[in-house]
Amino acid sequence: MKDNIILLVVLTFILSISTVSFANDTNTQSNTSGSNTNITGGYTTTNNNTYASGSSNDTTSTTTNNTTNSTAASEIPPPSANSPSYSSMSQDVCSMGVSGSISTGIVGFSGGKHVVDENCERIKLAKVLQDFGMKVASVAVLCQDKRVFSAMEAAGTPCPYSGLIGPQAAEMWQKYPELRPDYEEHLAKQEVVAKIDAEIAEKERIEAERIAAEEAEAARIEAERIEQELLTLKEENEVNNIEPVIDTVPVNMHGE
Repeated sequence: MKDNIILLVVLTFILSISTVSFANDTNTQSNTSGSNTNITGGYTTTNNNTYASGSSNDTTSTTTNNTTNSTAASEIPPPSANSPSYSSMSQDVCSMGVSGSISTGIVGFSGGKHVVDENCERIKLAKVLQDFGMKVASVAVLCQDKRVFSAMEAAGTPCPYSGLIGPQAAEMWQKYPELRPDYEEHLAKQEVVAKIDAEIAEKERIEAERIAAEEAEAARIEAERIEQELLTLKEENEVNNIEPVIDTVPVNMHGE
């Protein structure tokens, strides 16, 4: 009996001073490509047992869970803007696709369109006219390109003008230069030609004045030489025209 009382007292003492506490647990999860989750919990457990005249058992349990799930929308970039794909869908269509896109941190734009290739159309039309035997019309179509127009003029075969070809067409193009497809380039060429012609004319004028001055100086020197020769000849003639004067003394032949 005495041993039982001692065992009961020891157990009561141990149970009365035993306290179990659980420290706070913090769990932090970070994922740059997804959401962020933070779970925190506080766990506390207290047991009080008292054995005296009666029995009592008090148990207190406290649990706190905090869960945070947040995603920073500003840190996730928007999807890239892709340019649409454009194609002519046929080898006999003179067009080409042009597209582009731009992306910012907030919004993106993309777009595209078809662009007509006029040079390709001009070549195809000229070929069809050539196949039909319309050679002048075929050349006239090509002459709508200012490069072809300039090349034809440089080759001495001007482009047709309202049914006229050759020198007649060249005369009409010279008369109405505003109708030329290379009118601006033609004006620039005319300015260059006029500038060079003016420089050449100025050089020729200076050269002509120099030649005239040299000729005038040569003529003056020649005139002076001739004048000097005439003076010399005149002096010589005057000397030659002087007659000698002889003073005759009478001679007494009879000694008188």
